[in-house]
Amino acid sequence: MEIKGKRIIIRELQLKDVFLMREWGTHENPLIEDYNFPPMNDKEIKIWYAMKANRLFNKYYGIRNEEGKLIGYMGIKDIKVIKRESTLGIVLDPNQVNKGYGTEILDTFLKHYFTDMKMKKMILEVAEFNKRAYRVYQKIGFKPIGYYLDEFFDSELDLSSIYYLEEKSSFVITDKKIYNYIYKMVLNKKRFFELRK
Repeated sequence: MEIKGKRIIIRELQLKDVFLMREWGTHENPLIEDYNFPPMNDKEIKIWYAMKANRLFNKYYGIRNEEGKLIGYMGIKDIKVIKRESTLGIVLDPNQVNKGYGTEILDTFLKHYFTDMKMKKMILEVAEFNKRAYRVYQKIGFKPIGYYLDEFFDSELDLSSIYYLEEKSSFVITDKKIYNYIYKMVLNKKRFFELRK
């Protein structure tokens, strides 16, 4: 199965895709370092892939550009068959960010999701400090429905870093723990298609 956009092709994630992720760039911004593909040996990659591919209520996809280069992967997790909804996750090769791929990937995939997969709602969560991603989701039609604090992935974050200082209002530090604000966002089928009329 292939889902085609103007410049991208989305298809089921394969093991060979995961090996290619080792060639990706890295984010300089320490706030989004957890989006960097972790260094893994061949055995660890096979385990990582098996954990993603063999889940009943999750589906993962590899994303290639017009040249056939793997530029990202995405997952729909916690698929609720009766409610016809799931939670979105998407990761792009840092070298491919700011090229308009994110918007095209989401637009292309959501058309498939709401029509061919007959789903009714997509949910996602995005850190408040990740303004670029938040703008993309808003542009697609997602609306915030929740706002909460969550523990930040890096308890050793350098609090003198320019990246942190610029986004300080998105963080709370208490008892030597670092927390950051998260938006929960949702997009339903009706709104998605109304925005594209």
